[in-house]
Parts: sequence; structure tokens; C-alpha cells
Amino acid sequence: MVQPNKQYKGTTAVLLLLFVVATLFSLRYGAVSISLDEIISSLKKWVTASNDMSLNEQIFLDIRFPRALLCLVVGGALAVGGVLMQALFRNPIVEPGLVGTSSGAAFGAALYFVLSASFDFSAGEWVLPVVACAGALLATALVFTLSKSRQTGKSSISALLLTGIAINALFSSGVGFCTFTARDSQARSITYWTLGTLSGANWHSFMIIGITTVSCIAIAMRYGKHLNALMIGEDDAQFLGVNVKRLKLVILSINVIMVAVATAFVGVIGFIGLIVPHLLRILNGSDNRYLIRNGALLGAILLSLADLASRIVVRPGELPIGIVTSFIGVPVFIILLRKKKYYF
Repeated sequence: MVQPNKQYKGTTAVLLLLFVVATLFSLRYGAVSISLDEIISSLKKWVTASNDMSLNEQIFLDIRFPRALLCLVVGGALAVGGVLMQALFRNPIVEPGLVGTSSGAAFGAALYFVLSASFDFSAGEWVLPVVACAGALLATALVFTLSKSRQTGKSSISALLLTGIAINALFSSGVGFCTFTARDSQARSITYWTLGTLSGANWHSFMIIGITTVSCIAIAMRYGKHLNALMIGEDDAQFLGVNVKRLKLVILSINVIMVAVATAFVGVIGFIGLIVPHLLRILNGSDNRYLIRNGALLGAILLSLADLASRIVVRPGELPIGIVTSFIGVPVFIILLRKKKYYF
């Protein structure tokens, strides 16, 4: 019989191998195929600061490389956010944007697209992510404020869940209103952004999302045992020495920061945070210490493959990545629901 730790290590090893393979495919293929020799040559010239580069080498360094890396960290952030939220709410159909993060970011972006024609934004490329992030934080703050009980001043899990659904609906209607009042070009921009896109990837966005994601995942891994205790109930977890109130605050904060920053730069990408925890539970069970680590790897793999598909299917054009993740994620999720096994 395989020991649990060995089984988890085996899964991690396989995911690491798939992680490397998916990254290589993501680096090589797209609207323009880049050979391994060109990749190696461009990296050497990058290290030596050489300006003598071919067109493919410039495409790789300026577009393909940062996009592939950005895809990895965004996928990891969304997947870990799903793991954390499902563990915190003890609900297998919870996804990272439940507390209003994604819909708030979408509303902020929609406002930007509608108002950009009337106002001159001197900050340039940074205005959209800043406004989207502000919208995400506003929506999340509303969820926390409105879910508090008048008697105790505390937020229960059920209150957060229901308030999150209401706030998501509110901000989604705001996005719909902005789309209705926008001009044709603005409406297309809103639609494209709300479906998710990595076409604007650059080294700055990768650095910001990468630092945020890695830091948040490192903190989250320290709370894996606490989330395991919470799965048996809040009272039992408190009896085992877990500060449940502090745990809720930390986990929700980690999720909001990761998802808000990622969504602010790449738009709304669904189903990664929903199906990754399910797939990992099927493989190894519900130990959150390993779900967090392996979730980051599997999320990065799935989003990389989805991004690869979005670049290849209609090349030289590009599909919004949210269409691809939904097209793949919906059938997988339905199959999991049909099995009626939630692994909690």
C-alpha cells in the first residue's frame, strides 16, 4: 500500500514534469512558432545584452516569454484561491471570486472603458489594472461590511456566501449597464476583457502578479493544517487550538489579494479555481497542505494549455482565454457533479 506522503510526492513529481512540458509548449507555439534553437539563442543574447536579434527572437523575449510566465502565475493564483475558498466555506462549488472580487474588478474595468473617451488618463497602461483592482477591493469590502451581524458584529460563513452572491449580481448588473451605454468599440473592449485575455502581458505585469502570488501562496501553505481542522467544523477546530476568526481573515485576505491583482491585469478567467481542487481531491484526497502546493502547479498547467489553445485555434487571431476555460471547464465540472462525490 502506498503511504500518503509518498503518494502526494508522486503526484507532485508528475505535476512538475507536466509543468515543464506545458511551459515549453507555451513558449514554442502560438501565432508564430519559435524553435528551441531560437529560444536558446534569444536567452543567450538577453543575458549578454546583445541587440543583434532576429524577429522571432524579439517576439519571444518581448511577447511570448513574459506571457508564458504570466500565465503560470495567474493559473497558480486562481487555483490556490479556489482551494482556499472551498476549504474555508467547506463547499465544493465555491470559486475564488465568490466574495465579489472578480465582478468588482470587471465593473472597475467597464467604467474605465466607458469613461476613457471623456478623460485623459496620463498614467497610460497602469490605469486599467489600478481601476480594476480598486473595483475588486470595493466589492470585497461591501461583502465583508454587509455580512456582519448587527448583534455580534461578526460575519458567519453562510452570511459571507449569500452576501457575496448578492454583491456579485449587483456589480455584474453594473457591467451590463456600462456595456449597454458604451459605444461599439468600448462595448467590444468590455466584453473582451470580461472574458479574460493575456494579450497585454509584459514584464511589469508578470513581476507584480508573480511577487504577489508567490508571497500569498507561501503564507497560505502555513495554514494548511488549520484548514484541515476547520473542515470538521468551527467549534471542533477552535477546540483543537485554531483561532477561527483570525484564520478566516487571513485566508480571505490572501484570496482577495491574489485574485484582485491577477484579475486587474488579465481580466476575468473562470473555472480554473473551481475545477482544480476537485481534480486534486480525486487524485489524493482533501489534505489542504498538499492541495495548496499541487493546486498551484495544476492551475499553472491548465491555464498554460488553455492559453496555448486560445492562440492556436484561430491563429493568427486569438480567442479570449475565458471562452477556452469555460468550454473545457463546464463539461469537466458537470461530470464531477454527476458522480456526486465532493471529497470533503
